[in-house]
Amino acid sequence: MSKTMTEKQVRENIEAKLSRQFGCTADEASREQMYKAAAMTVKDILTAKRTAYKNKVNEAGAKRVYYMCMEFLLGRSLRTNLCNLGLTEPYRAALSSLGFDLEDLYECEPDAGLGNGGLGRLAACFMDSLSSLDYPATGFSICYEYGLFKQMIVDGVQIELPDVWLPGGEVWLTPRTDRIFKVRMGGRVHEEWKNGHLEIAYEGGDVIEAVPYDMMISGADSDAVSLLRLWKARDIHNFNMGLFTQGQYTRALEESTNAEIISKVLYPSDNHTEGKLLRLSQQYFLVSASVQSIVRDHMAVYGTLDNFSDKVAIHINDTHPALCIPELMRILIDEYFFSWEKAWDTVCRTVSYTNHTVMPEALESWNEDLFRLKLPRIYTIVKEINERFCRDAWQSFPGNWDRISAMSIIGYGQVRMANLSVVGSHSVNGVSRLHSDILKSATFKDFHRMYPERFDNVTNGIAHRRWLCYANPRLAELLDNCIGTDYRREPERLLDFAKYADDKSVLEAIRDIKHQNKVAFSAYLMRKTGRSIDTHSVLDVQIKRLHEYKRQLLNALNIIGLYLDLKDNPDRDMQPQTFIFGAKAAPGYHMAKQIIRLLCYISRDIENDPKLREKLQVIFLEDYNVSLAEVLIPAAEISEQISLAGKEASGTGCMKLMMNGALTVGTLDGANVEMLAAAGKENMFIFGLSSSEVDELWTRGYHAATYYSNNERLKRIVNHLHIGFAGESFSEIAMYLLSGQGIADPYMCLADFESYRQTHEAVIAAYADKTRWNRMSLLNVAASGHFAADRSIEEYATRIWGLKKLSLEGN
Repeated sequence: MSKTMTEKQVRENIEAKLSRQFGCTADEASREQMYKAAAMTVKDILTAKRTAYKNKVNEAGAKRVYYMCMEFLLGRSLRTNLCNLGLTEPYRAALSSLGFDLEDLYECEPDAGLGNGGLGRLAACFMDSLSSLDYPATGFSICYEYGLFKQMIVDGVQIELPDVWLPGGEVWLTPRTDRIFKVRMGGRVHEEWKNGHLEIAYEGGDVIEAVPYDMMISGADSDAVSLLRLWKARDIHNFNMGLFTQGQYTRALEESTNAEIISKVLYPSDNHTEGKLLRLSQQYFLVSASVQSIVRDHMAVYGTLDNFSDKVAIHINDTHPALCIPELMRILIDEYFFSWEKAWDTVCRTVSYTNHTVMPEALESWNEDLFRLKLPRIYTIVKEINERFCRDAWQSFPGNWDRISAMSIIGYGQVRMANLSVVGSHSVNGVSRLHSDILKSATFKDFHRMYPERFDNVTNGIAHRRWLCYANPRLAELLDNCIGTDYRREPERLLDFAKYADDKSVLEAIRDIKHQNKVAFSAYLMRKTGRSIDTHSVLDVQIKRLHEYKRQLLNALNIIGLYLDLKDNPDRDMQPQTFIFGAKAAPGYHMAKQIIRLLCYISRDIENDPKLREKLQVIFLEDYNVSLAEVLIPAAEISEQISLAGKEASGTGCMKLMMNGALTVGTLDGANVEMLAAAGKENMFIFGLSSSEVDELWTRGYHAATYYSNNERLKRIVNHLHIGFAGESFSEIAMYLLSGQGIADPYMCLADFESYRQTHEAVIAAYADKTRWNRMSLLNVAASGHFAADRSIEEYATRIWGLKKLSLEGN
């Protein structure tokens, strides 16, 4: 339907929107008005497709998946939707005839402030694939007014500013005031048995309205359009006119905005009680509104909940939405009078859980007293779930109270979300083979002994159409010419590209495309920051959340070594290298912010020395986001995936970079292990300790100072941190590496340094052989099809959710 639209139809639709929405003609319209008018016409197309598809799903009685996540890192929507709908050229021509450039209008759209990092980007990729593969799906999250934060770097210091995205982004949102639900928190709960069932009465507390804002998620050349429903919190009592009339203006405003704080900011700092309460409130607000919406929609179609788990799959992406388990229990028991046993069976057959971390400190838990205070009814349900589970665990591990205590949902004054997620789900999966093995052998080993059939692996994947076809059109055109276009629908077909590994003309094309992309990125950087890069330098990229375990610091130590080499001999014969970093640090994460500061001051020091700058550049990209990534990733030549082995669950940036022809420098961690198997060890650069070697070293006793003392180059680098860069000392980081509070160098940067340094030398040697490098790049692209989100979604749909594809032509 949409692909048959002509330039004339598009133009008429846009002009009609301008007239109705803004009261102006195309000649009078501003860029922002034209962008919004164009976006509205695309939204109309998607809404019509969504309505037709939803009707088909209801008629067929098809099972659908509801994907819950605290974040969806969507980026911009206009380009992706036009590409998915096949309407880019009609819109380009129509807008040109109206005096506007489509590429220019893309820049009017802000990145949607709904996510932070890999978790949110994964969720966005999965929604894209669910639509593209014609699976019935709805996503749920919160409509954050200010997103995570907008990052500004001032003298090397990260400053957090509000990410004001809604003025340009709300054009994609449709408020559904006919679907408002009430969420209750706090107060007291009174239980009484009446007429053979438990009746619940509430006293006091807060009742908050959850107002849904719907966003359509298009698929590529598909019938399905998925829905992303975002909840905005609203005070049910609205404005207190009494207080305002009495002149108590501030109090009147406070009362009306307290509830609305819930949907203001993603991941508020939780290093204080108020922050913890707000995070808990956000999580319950999300799941309560979402589960009520799911139940309401199911009842509207089927009129009964007896078939709920046959028609509904609820997937919780990490532990943030884990409270959907007791919330669904609450609704089934309190509102539909299910017995406990029937309700629990329904919940367990409905819910599935993806774990995203093996780090104990990242497995969420809540103070029990705080939890009971904020969610009294949910607390009583969780307590009952825990007591029944502990009785079952006793049957599996009789007499082993220590083991059962570690597995319990409530223990030592904490409510453990990961344990709740495992106990209340029929499927628990990791996101790479290594990660899933660690879950079974370490993180959840006792649960695995008790429920071996629940554990699975689904390796992450990326939206290959967005990150290859749309972000890198030059490479996509080469692929189209070499292997045809089937890979756009069947990403595994990228393997066919491998047969061109010794074709000189194709290898030259690979090299030329990469250089053009580097030139484009340099121009983008100059436009945005006033800085440019040497496009003949090797572009080395590390783009991910700033966290100690991701080891941006290890990268920095190697850069300092190169810096000192050039200080010793500015005329040293050396391949020019440009190191690009993009990362945000959590507002309360001191060491992460110190590492950002170190990178910025190294950059400043080099920029102040013209001779050094000829051979070495370090650039920290301020406010790294999806739109920036879409320009940078096609230009990248080296992909830094250097986390300490055993710490990274999977990673998806590694896959995007691989698919665009960057070569990986990485540890045997996360998805690197499977990428190595796919591409071959001769086409990646692996270094460092394995996860088992890391465990053995911890067991023997890790002494960072030994590595420092036994490596003169490393010693000089760490010592130079005391001297510092651009007049600033970084003694704190040096001390962290050698005698940190608790454990020195907790992520083993010093242990892996020499292997990392030698590997980098091997990388630069390989880069000098252009034919070899281009061949390796081509083979990485060819091997990357397995890491498409389409493959991941097919595995979830068939093995975990039990979904069937549904197109308008038939089942």
